[in-house]
Amino acid sequence: MLRGLYAVTPECPDAAILVSAVEAALAGGVRLVQYRSKSPDATLRLEQAMTLRRLCRRYAVPLIVNDDLELAARCEAEGVHLGRDDTPLAQARRVLGPGRIIGVSCYDSLDLARGAAAGGADYVAFGSFFPSRIKPHAPRPSVDLIARARRELSVPIVAIGGITRDNAALVIDAGADMIAVVNGIFSAVDVERAARELQVLFEEEATTHERS
Repeated sequence: MLRGLYAVTPECPDAAILVSAVEAALAGGVRLVQYRSKSPDATLRLEQAMTLRRLCRRYAVPLIVNDDLELAARCEAEGVHLGRDDTPLAQARRVLGPGRIIGVSCYDSLDLARGAAAGGADYVAFGSFFPSRIKPHAPRPSVDLIARARRELSVPIVAIGGITRDNAALVIDAGADMIAVVNGIFSAVDVERAARELQVLFEEEATTHERS
């Protein structure tokens, strides 16, 4: 079961800086890493993805590649994350096979999530729940969407968009299995500490649930 902090990498042309930051996040307890790069340099993206795949495997944490199915297959990542205009889910499953993770962005649409779950997605992602510098014009669903999806869907639910230590509990308490975070981790002075402070929210939520 996918659960916990989902780190999404920032744009970073310097592979050494990127790897150092991701390793700090992994040390802080990240449960899933997504390599996200819009660089037109295919060689750079392949180099970074392969380096991160080796790093993540040392920590036994799956690496997901954003949008690029070919890159996910070439670097032998554990999965791919698909947006509305990316490779169709069925095609991605044929290429990657049954054992890989395929996540699908569903924005503010429960209908999209229903379709993705029925089509074999391993998780669905909603957001942006809060203002985001990465995607300032993304749809802004209410937190109630998570609760509605939780009642209806059996696949893990990921919340994304502007999530910080101050607001993460809102989406976790609503039923999010994972929170996908970029700046809330990688813009921190202490990346490891920022990751740990976010990951511990899931442990606190589980303890509260057991007591209730």
